[in-house]
Order: sequence, then structure tokens, then C-alpha cells
Amino acid sequence: MIVAPQSFKGSADAVAVASAIARGVRRAWPEAHVEEMPLADGGEGTVRALVTATKGGVRRSRVHDPLGRQIDADWGVLGDGVTAVVEMAAASGLPLLDPSERDPRITSTRGTGELILAAAASGAHRIVVGIGGSATNDGGAGMARAFGYRFLDRAGDELPEGGAALARLGQTDPRLVRPSIEVACDVRNPLLGPEGASAVYGPQKGATPEVVRELDAALARYADVVEAFVGRPIRDVPGAGAAGGLGAGLVAFLDARLVSGAELVLRSVGFAERVVGADLVVTGEGRIDGQSGYGKLTGAVTAAARRAGVPVMAVAGGLGAGHDTLAFDAIAIASEGVPIAQAMREPLPLIERAAERLLRARPSRSH
Repeated sequence: MIVAPQSFKGSADAVAVASAIARGVRRAWPEAHVEEMPLADGGEGTVRALVTATKGGVRRSRVHDPLGRQIDADWGVLGDGVTAVVEMAAASGLPLLDPSERDPRITSTRGTGELILAAAASGAHRIVVGIGGSATNDGGAGMARAFGYRFLDRAGDELPEGGAALARLGQTDPRLVRPSIEVACDVRNPLLGPEGASAVYGPQKGATPEVVRELDAALARYADVVEAFVGRPIRDVPGAGAAGGLGAGLVAFLDARLVSGAELVLRSVGFAERVVGADLVVTGEGRIDGQSGYGKLTGAVTAAARRAGVPVMAVAGGLGAGHDTLAFDAIAIASEGVPIAQAMREPLPLIERAAERLLRARPSRSH
């Protein structure tokens, strides 16, 4: 049996959820062989989930946070020994800043670049980058600086870090390290305009309407210079606006591929191969609704299991409209009969009991 949930966001990470479900399964079926395969979508917790799922290892590097302070950030090497995984949230994430410190005019993705550089220096042949949860709006310029790029104004002087300074960008001085990079990116936003990085995601990072306009204009200047340098358009690539424009920077400077987070994660853990021969998959997330089936991990896990002829059950924190479109063989609600605040505060015993209820309703099999 494979237990393959994602996090219950704001409550418990995927590793803890997988362990809780596995405990509940074993209470119902003491003889079951349970393989825990926690999953993540590219945001906070991706490194821990994928390292755990593949029996890899965690590494730690000294990098710069969004405001240039030195911190230690984790990244991972997957069980195949040649794939590294980096999450930008660990170095350039919003949770690293106090609310009063959030200012996307000056925050930088330099730390994310430093993590990618550390992974490349380790000898990894492939690097998976999760780009959820950013505190930045610099188009990936800070990341590129970590690789030796310089961003200069028209007078040839170095620009300061952050998205606002890009309005004065005159040229870029190239140096390049190019590992093979794949990016878990489910966001399809372009870099600029009303659906772009600044307008859609800037406000949650501390941008006022006036600052949004300032940052969008700065990224437009950045796109002009960078596109001239790399010789191809980047501003309208689907996902260019992800993570404050880091999607555009990854494509421009590292020739990265932006791919579905669910697809990338399942491929990285070898889900299609590992599900063959299983007699059951138990998945789960904090809220299962109609959106869970559209390019999201829960839907992708369910579809892959179905292709292998394996039944799928789920543990959910709660249900929303359209959850029945996934057609689970059975589903259990962890928060049933419990105030939502308590369920969020102490989720693991509830998840364990829900998994036990789920499995007690199904005839036992030993594998």
C-alpha cells in the first residue's frame, strides 16, 4: 500500500501527514506493508517531502535571505543520488520576513541562486526547483547575481538588489553556470500587466497599488534588456510571472523548463513505477474540491493510480464543491465533528483516526 498525501496547508506538512495516515492504516490493518510517499507542490516543504519519499538526504548551505541577511537553508539530494531539489521558500520566502519587513521593491532572490549554485557544485546532474511562497519581485535578477551576473545602470554602475532598481537597468554583464533545471510551476501568469507578477502577487508581499505600478514598470525595463541579451522573448512565457518573475529569470538565465508541479513531483519520486503492484493508494490534502483534479497533486496521484488499476482512498481536512469528480473509492474527513480551529491546531491525531476509519471499512489484505 502506498500512502501519498500532500500537506494540510497551514496545519501539518506532508511528511507528518503521511506518518499519521500510516499509523492509522496500521491500527486497522496491522499486517499491511505501508510505503510512505509524502508529496509537495513546489512550495515550503518540498525538499523534506521529496527527500523522504525517495530516501535521499538533506544538505544545508549558508545563503542570503530576501533582505541580504545570512541564514542556513536546507536543500536535498534525492534517492537516485543525481537529482538535487531546491525550494526558493527556504531562502527567498515570505515566512522569512516579519510583516513589517515585507517590501518587494528591495527583496532579492539571491539566496535562491546560492542554493541552486550549491546544488550544481555538488555534482547533481539535474536540479528540481520549487518556486512557491516567494517574498520577491525582482524577476530572478538576484538569483542571476549569485551566478556572477552583474546588473548595471546606463552609467555602468552596479544596481542595488530588488525589483525597483531594475527600472534603471542599462545592461547586464554575463557569466553563466548552466545545470539542467526543471521548475515546479503551476502558475501560468505572464511577467507583466494586470495578470503579471507585480499586480497579482505583489500585494501579498507588501506592495501598495502605487508600488505595484512601480514594480511592473521596472520589470518591463528588465524584460527589454534581458530579452535583448538572451535573444528570445521571456515576458509572455506561461509562468514567467511566477514567484515575482523568478519564472522569467530561470528561463532566461538558466534555460530552465517550467513544468506542472504535480507532473514533476510524481516523476521525481517515480510514482508511476512504484504504484505498480500496490493494492491501494491513500492520498490526502487539507481541502479536497473540484480544483484538486485540475493539474493538482491529489488529482495527478489519483489518475496515475487509476491507470495502474489501483484503487484510491483519501483523507481530507474538509471537502468542497466538486470533490466527487475525483471518484475516490472512499473518503474520510479528519475534521468531522471537531471545531475547525481545533482541527487546524491538532491535526495529526484526527488524520490518524480518519485513516483508521477509512481502512476498517475495507477487507484486509496483506500487501
